[in-house]
Amino acid sequence: MTTSRKSAGETGGNGTSGGNGTSGGDGAPTLRIAQQPEADELLARSPLAALVGMLLDQQVPMEWAFTGPHSLALRMGSDDLDAREIAGYSPEAFTALFTDKPALHRYPGSMAKRVQQLCQYLVAEYDGDARAVWADAATGAELLARLKALPGFGTQKAQIFLALLGKQFGVRPPGWREAAQAYGEQGGHRSVADITGPESLAEVRAFKQRAKAEAKAAASAKAAEAASAEKAAR
Repeated sequence: MTTSRKSAGETGGNGTSGGNGTSGGDGAPTLRIAQQPEADELLARSPLAALVGMLLDQQVPMEWAFTGPHSLALRMGSDDLDAREIAGYSPEAFTALFTDKPALHRYPGSMAKRVQQLCQYLVAEYDGDARAVWADAATGAELLARLKALPGFGTQKAQIFLALLGKQFGVRPPGWREAAQAYGEQGGHRSVADITGPESLAEVRAFKQRAKAEAKAAASAKAAEAASAEKAAR
């Protein structure tokens, strides 16, 4: 196990504060990502819930993914998620929390494993404090590198979460938009970072559908071109 970094409470720096949306009385942003008040409230006040929601955001509707942390907390008998508790769970018991009906994900077994791996990493590297991942990041590039190092976070997922932090949580180290690339653009509707209600959710979903259709068309065209070239070579 590596030596853990200081918790966010010890370092200060970029905290979790209101971004583009309105802010609650406790300073937490008002989110409308899960489209379910209790789930959105948890995402707004719990850095770990936000990370877990982002981790779950694949191959399921965005609302389902970001409702997952709240559903998981309820099944654990709590109003929040605790990285140390999750990291120390028996893998079988934790998987059961995901697979019990209704399942928390389309692929509950694999996602339970990824969530536990994420929490184990947070305990080892950040003393179990999810907010410490971004609290003292000096630049957008540094924060992106930290996010990419999280289990289950590839480049795209890390960039989207970086954009979410900047746009809705007020976590904006120098260069954060550049590090997030297209997901950091102001006024876009590319990802969960741009969802502020039902209308923007529909716009983001439409963008994703267009992107998927364009990628499918490009792949088909490439396959047809390859087939034509092979035929000509005979």
